[in-house]
Formats: sequence, structure tokens, C-alpha cells
Amino acid sequence: MKLIPKTLLAAVAVLLAAASAHADVTVGVSLSLTGPGSGLGLPMQNEFKLWPKEIAGQKVHLIILDDASDPGKGVNNARRLVTEDKADVVIGSCITPVAAAMAPVLAEAKTVQLSAAPVGVPPGQDHWLFRLPQGFNVMAYPIVEHMKKQGVKTLGFIGYTDAYGELWLKEITKQAEAAGIKVTTVERFARTDTSVTPQALKLAAANPDAILVVASGSGAAMPEMALVERGYKGKIYQTHAAATQDLMRIGGKEVEGTYVVSGPAVVAEQLPDNHPSKARAIDFVTKYEAAYGKGTRNQFAGHAYDAAVVLEKAIPIALKKAQPGTAEFRAALRDAIETMGRTVLAHGVMNWTPEDHWGYTNETGVLLKVENGQFVVVK
Repeated sequence: MKLIPKTLLAAVAVLLAAASAHADVTVGVSLSLTGPGSGLGLPMQNEFKLWPKEIAGQKVHLIILDDASDPGKGVNNARRLVTEDKADVVIGSCITPVAAAMAPVLAEAKTVQLSAAPVGVPPGQDHWLFRLPQGFNVMAYPIVEHMKKQGVKTLGFIGYTDAYGELWLKEITKQAEAAGIKVTTVERFARTDTSVTPQALKLAAANPDAILVVASGSGAAMPEMALVERGYKGKIYQTHAAATQDLMRIGGKEVEGTYVVSGPAVVAEQLPDNHPSKARAIDFVTKYEAAYGKGTRNQFAGHAYDAAVVLEKAIPIALKKAQPGTAEFRAALRDAIETMGRTVLAHGVMNWTPEDHWGYTNETGVLLKVENGQFVVVK
């Protein structure tokens, strides 16, 4: 038996170390590219096409799967990404029910989940879950503050029957009641419903001073149109899941005057010069619209942009402890995201901590108004 020369062994060791040092960072993505959530998922997919090819000298390997707006498919995607594809981090989904269904799978696999939907989980169960969208409390704040200034005393609610609707109802009720605003009428509907006529009739008959619509993407216009068609004349508010061009494209003149809460990325140029996110937001909008056309900017595409900002800061920190493709790297990446401190995103200033995996502050939410088919910042 021939002995392998020590010099050859040393050379092999160097080559293996170099290969390990330049291992791909695998980023798994599950998005609603079809189904009711596609209006949110498709702009995110567009932004992923603009992502950097390398981060901290490591090639970025993106794997994008369609969950069809179905929680079951989201679960299957999450399992595939962590078992077959060995993802170092998973982004998704863009709608709350799917992202929530994925969370236990990714927690069990000890893999970071950057959710593009505001997911609520029981206390202590978000160790591996970080949210890219703003929390319900942060986004309800500017809505309630505006209602107070407008003299709103009674509020109606129409929203999804799922977790997104439930969490919004809980938060808006708490903040509204603290502001002396009574939630008088609550109506719910499924994401797949094509009509909300009975619910709209009840709300219009109750005639509260304002109504909050809790829906997303292209589905956000339908309940508002139904309310207007039934003669409702009060103020209508929408959540950040409606901060897309689909609201105006589908709703047309019937959504004129609507108030929509959003992150700052959608209205980059309208932000004051001293806003911390202005430079990031303009960078996102400039590059996105150069690729896809003027007016194509989107709240959810902004979340995909912000995910890259997060990883560009966290990956170099994690690389000091371990290499991609290992459990040690996934744990180091989680720790880096949780402790990397103040980070300016296109959607606000993020500061995740061990106690807070939502991260944004009350300065984050921007209230918009639909005027002539465009979003305008409410002064």
C-alpha cells in the first residue's frame, strides 16, 4: 500500500478549505405566485431577479417555489427546502396563513424564516421566525391617530376570516377603544369569496363613521367596491397588504379617497429628506422601476429588497462562526439577525432583539390616500 505524501494531503486540505469557504448560501423562497395571494408574490419574485449574485464572497443560490396561496403547499415547500435543498434560510410566504403554516416546520428544522407576511405565533414560538412586514400594532397606530384627528367615533370592520384578519381585528379594537372609538359592526369573509354583498349591506346599514377593510392584493378592492355600491359614504381605511397598484387597478374610481397604511418604500420620493429610510427606499424604487416600468413599485417587492439588506449584514457575521450548508451556520445566522442592531431598510428602521422579532417602531407606518389613482402621503 502506497503512502500519500504529506505535501499532497496538505494541498488537498487547502483545496477543501477553499471550497468550503466559497460554498453557496442557499436561500429558499416560498411565494404565492398563483391563487389569491399572487398579487403579492409576483412582485416579490420580480425583486428576487434583481438580487445580488454574491454576498460576502459567497454565491447566492436562490430556489423559488410556488405555494399557490395554499397553507398545505407552503408546508410541503418548507419541508422540501430544508430536507432536499438544505436551505440556509427560508423566505416566505407573502400571505399570513401560508407563512404561519410554514413556521413550525422551519422551527423544527432550526432554519431561519424571514416571513414576508405579518405572522402571529404563541409567545416563545418565534425563535427562528423574523418578520419583514411591520407588526399590526405599528401599522394600526397611524390609522387610529388619523381617525382621532378626523373625529371618528364609530368603526366598522370587514376582513378575512384567517389569521391576518383576526390579528388585525384584535389590534385595531384595542387601539380604537383606547382612543374612544367604538368598533360597532364586524363582518368576515374568506380569501376565496367572490362576493361580500351580505356583509356590505350590514355595514352600510350600520353606517359607522369609518370602516377598516382587512384584505390583501387584488382582493382588497372587492369589499370596498361593495361598500361604495351599497351607498356607504364614510371614511374607508385599508391595511398595508392593500398598498399595491392592484387596489387602484381593480377598484378604479370607487377606491378614490381611501386611506391606506404602508411602509415608506412605496412612497420613497414623498418622504422628507430626514427620513432614515429615504435613501434605501429610493434605491429600491429606482432599480425596481428601471427593470419593470414606472409605477410598478410594490410593498411586497420592498420586503424582498429588505431581505437582501438583512442578509448582506447578517451573513458576514455568521461566516465568522461557520460555513453555509451546516447547522452551525444556520444557528449563527439566526443569532446574527437577532443581534445585528439598528438596520435601515426601505420599509423603516429595524432593530430585532431576543425579545422582539417584529422590530419596527411607531414611526414606521405611513398613511397614504388614493388621489387620482395614485398613493399620496397624508400630511
